Amino acid sequence: MPKPGPAGRDPECGAGVRTRLPAPPAWMRWLPALYVVAVLLLEPVTPVEWPVSFLLIALPLVAAFAHGPVVVAGTTVFAVVMEGVLAGTPCCAGRAVGYLWDRHYVAAYFCTTLVGVLGTILAAHRTHRERTLADVRFVADIAQRVLLRPVPRRIGTLHLESLYLSAAAEARIGGDLYEAVPTRYGVRLLIGDVRGKGLLAVETAAALLGAFREAAHDEPALPALADRVETSMNRRAMLLGGGETGERFVTAVFAEIPLAAPLIRVVNCGHPPPVLIGPDGVRELDRGRSAPPLNLGVLVGEPYHVDDYAFRPGDQLLLYTDGITETRNADGSFYPLLERLGSWRSLPPRQLLERLHHDLMAYSGNRLQDDIAALAVRCLPAPEPPPPAGATAG
Repeated sequence: MPKPGPAGRDPECGAGVRTRLPAPPAWMRWLPALYVVAVLLLEPVTPVEWPVSFLLIALPLVAAFAHGPVVVAGTTVFAVVMEGVLAGTPCCAGRAVGYLWDRHYVAAYFCTTLVGVLGTILAAHRTHRERTLADVRFVADIAQRVLLRPVPRRIGTLHLESLYLSAAAEARIGGDLYEAVPTRYGVRLLIGDVRGKGLLAVETAAALLGAFREAAHDEPALPALADRVETSMNRRAMLLGGGETGERFVTAVFAEIPLAAPLIRVVNCGHPPPVLIGPDGVRELDRGRSAPPLNLGVLVGEPYHVDDYAFRPGDQLLLYTDGITETRNADGSFYPLLERLGSWRSLPPRQLLERLHHDLMAYSGNRLQDDIAALAVRCLPAPEPPPPAGATAG
């Protein structure tokens, strides 16, 4: 069954379906009632020359924080009636002669009505803006599902999981990207980070993913795959013209796990090195032969280097963007990724990324400085072949 989108709308619903806005916090919904209770408690204990009931003038604005225009309009009527009721109570008999239609109370009714009208307009405008934002976030969520589609959780003997965190709750898509493509050459993996933010970064990420998904099936060698993606990025960057051509670059790691060989091939293009998690510990897969970021390789002209590493059953590979290692705590210290992974070696990919997610939020005080993407791959033992046909137990 499809899950609802971030605005509470089914992704498969048409444009005519109204967006369901997220409910405000409970304390905001109950704030008008608490405000009325506070006024009623203050009214009998204050001196008679202090008309506390006049504080009800602000009630419509209090309601406008969390409720719609209909509720605010009803709250306005309630406030006017309550002012009249309080004006006629014995504790109010000495205030402004105590008559319901005294000029002071008539002024209070008028001010409450005026504030109520303004509060109703404010609530209508706020609701409209919230619905517009909810629609935009819904579209952004759909765009992210197209751009960063879920990776296959199982490919042969590999178990894969992915993680994406946006530094801003309003921005659900950015320049961090990942992909896993099963091919006849093995499983091809990609993790990348586009320079910059905004729509330009999203468009660059989409172009890079499109080129990778197509070339992963055609190029037999991993360096050739990286070179073809580089060529595609150069071609698209040239279409921009101006001074942005040389600035539109991407750091990336290309990895390949052959289905029939216990190893990993890695081509690094200026990106944080992958991490191998195994029974013997945690180590970075880095031999100091990183190529320049994509779209900057033409400035160097050197071929891509591929490095091979053992990848046995039980080992786990973590590809990630620099948003993880550049996360800071309140003291300004960077996140100790390798240290944390050392205590999580036994966790499978899904639990590993969940633990990483919660630990990053706790470490940063729920304030991420950059977008985060991660891809975890565990090598599972090969299944035992079935017994030959006709074999019987001895």
